[in-house]
Formats: sequence, C-alpha cells, structure tokens
Amino acid sequence: MPVVLLFAQAREAVGASKVTSDADTVAGVMDDLAERFGTSFTEVLATSRVWCNGEPVEPGAPVGSSDELAV
Repeated sequence: MPVVLLFAQAREAVGASKVTSDADTVAGVMDDLAERFGTSFTEVLATSRVWCNGEPVEPGAPVGSSDELAV
C-alpha cells in the first residue's frame, strides 16, 4: 500500500500529514484521495505537484507497497 505524504494545503485539506491508498497508479491514488477527502483536496491537487520516492512522476506511473508519494 503506497504511503502519501501531504504538505501545506494538502495536509490542511485532509487533516493528516500521511495517509495510505490501495490504488496501483499515481492517478488511482489521487482519485482515491479525492473521493475520500472531497472538494477541498481536489482543489489543492489541481495546483500541486506529485512526487514518487523523491522524483517527479506522471499520473499513469505504477506505484507499489514500498513507494512513497508526496503532494
């Protein structure tokens, strides 16, 4: 299960600094979080960058249980 680290407005929108997701792509993880945390997270995500294991990542990239995403 990938871990998602949340910073600044993303952390405020979710109410936590770290969450997990069962999805297997970056886009799937972000969709899962948008569904779980609603409009405020979706609005933040629209202007945020996503990184995987310290590197910029594309939405279609696969993620696994040992990966760490940052928003």
